[in-house]
Amino acid sequence: MVAAHLRPTPVVPLELPGGVEVLAKLDSLQPTGSFKLRGALAALSALPSPGVRVVGASAGNHALALVEAARRLGLRATVVVPRTGSAAKLAALRRLHADLVVHGDDYDQAERHALELADAGGAYVSAYNDPHVIAGQATWAAETAAGLPGGATLVVPVGGGGLLAGTLLWAADRPDVRVVGVEAAASRALSAAVAAGRVVAVPVAPTLADGLAGNLEAGSVTPALARGRVHAIVAVTEEEIERAIRFLAASGLVVEGSGAVGVAALLAGRVPADGGTVAVLLTGRNIAAGTLARVLDRPDLDNATNPSRN
Repeated sequence: MVAAHLRPTPVVPLELPGGVEVLAKLDSLQPTGSFKLRGALAALSALPSPGVRVVGASAGNHALALVEAARRLGLRATVVVPRTGSAAKLAALRRLHADLVVHGDDYDQAERHALELADAGGAYVSAYNDPHVIAGQATWAAETAAGLPGGATLVVPVGGGGLLAGTLLWAADRPDVRVVGVEAAASRALSAAVAAGRVVAVPVAPTLADGLAGNLEAGSVTPALARGRVHAIVAVTEEEIERAIRFLAASGLVVEGSGAVGVAALLAGRVPADGGTVAVLLTGRNIAAGTLARVLDRPDLDNATNPSRN
């Protein structure tokens, strides 16, 4: 279903400081501006009742994906986004005339409200805790694999863990492929659940990676899918995310905070190296113009204190 609606996105070389080259998968070029459309198309095409109303909660990108997937498949979608959601994503939803409900001060509150709406009549489609969404997200790895030699490392952003879980399942019978997940340090729900062996509540601070922020839905399948399969889950700070956005912009790529965390981890030296090819997924471009301008206007501290590296 995903291949029937979406063309494969480009994979391009990206040179890091020091001359290290990685491959970047540009899912920032998807029609809705993020990889989330993959999972939404897979999930909505698998609904048992074709006329059912779809309900979802999102910081923005999953909502955009549900609305677009529903339009393509002739369905109705209601999406719940918190008041603190990205201005760029809210504006995009309004341009699409989405059935949009703005509720709550964070993702957790929006998700609870969406679940209540679905209980009253609808099919809830989680951004991460859904087997069809997980399978759909894995298609990025299948598209990228043709250009990867053995011994590859795949670097993916991690919020609820649907993308990570799908990538890990795809890589399960490929022992020469390692998968590294990257969280925002401000929101580490998935790694906490993997460590604890169950879903646990974690503090969530404001972050540029708004699409990765929030706690996990009770009963989430993603921690169990990640446990024992993921090579590492690392975290990046807000300053490191900003640096990655600036680095990508200087490379000609507009990428939002959630989409830039993989590059942030690479720039910070947090991705365990094995000498093989590294492919990093740039998951989205939906960053507000004002936020991007503010980030671009702030110099990197390492460059400011080491002029010879400019």
